[in-house]
Amino acid sequence: MTRLRSAALVLALSAALAGCQTVAEAPAATPMPKPAASEPAVPAHDNLNATAWVQSSVEARMAHRQAWRSAERLLDAALADASWDALTPNDRVAPVAGLPPAIIVDVDETVLDNSPYQVRLIREDGSFDDATWNAWVDEARATAVAGAPEFAQAAAKRGITMIYLTNREHAKSAVTRRNLEAVGFPPAAESQFLGLGVETPGCVPKGSDKGCRRQFVARRYRVLMQFGDQLGDFVSVADNGLEARATQLQGFDAWVGQRWFMLANPSYGSWESSLYGNDRSLSRDAQRAAKRAALRD
Repeated sequence: MTRLRSAALVLALSAALAGCQTVAEAPAATPMPKPAASEPAVPAHDNLNATAWVQSSVEARMAHRQAWRSAERLLDAALADASWDALTPNDRVAPVAGLPPAIIVDVDETVLDNSPYQVRLIREDGSFDDATWNAWVDEARATAVAGAPEFAQAAAKRGITMIYLTNREHAKSAVTRRNLEAVGFPPAAESQFLGLGVETPGCVPKGSDKGCRRQFVARRYRVLMQFGDQLGDFVSVADNGLEARATQLQGFDAWVGQRWFMLANPSYGSWESSLYGNDRSLSRDAQRAAKRAALRD
């Protein structure tokens, strides 16, 4: 009996002690991370990478200086060789004998950098139009393409006339020449600017083709070199198809880097429109689809 009472007492004491113990709290649940706020969508634009490359990369400046410096090293040889001429037979409509030396340069993306205009189009999700372009030209804020002013100064010291053969409107001559001089080019006379719409006696131009204006220069100068960012800055391109463009260089490949100098322009040009059949009425999506179809692997 005594044993039973002792056992009961032990059980009672155990129960009492258990009731006095503090119950351990369950570990707090790990809070779920809050979803990150979604970043605002950045509008896509076909010209973003190209414009960023032109404006920001060391590679762009190196490529441009390379072209102009290479050409400068050839100036004396070009002057000394009376037969040296950079016009094709189609454009060389007058003999070179006795003519003073000149160099033909395109303006936009050849000697002047208009990438700020491209930035505006990107930020506004816009595309080129004459009104916004002419407004930009009137600001006269384009910067110089790297290496171009130094080359122009070197040519001027040798008595070589620089001819600015451009598809800017001819009415933009004064503001363009002012822009050029502001960024380091030698002062240019009105006669050195041959813009779109200038009269070329004896030749009727086809659209923006520069052939008539090159022939105009050919009657007055021996052209030592030509500079541009488009194939049409060197030859008339009657057919802007991909294969036809490739054939335009046949017979003149040796002139590249000697009499003809191409400045890289990944932003725009006839190279782009050739990829979608030169049909600028196509939607952006249709143009992109045609460009993708033209890719090769």
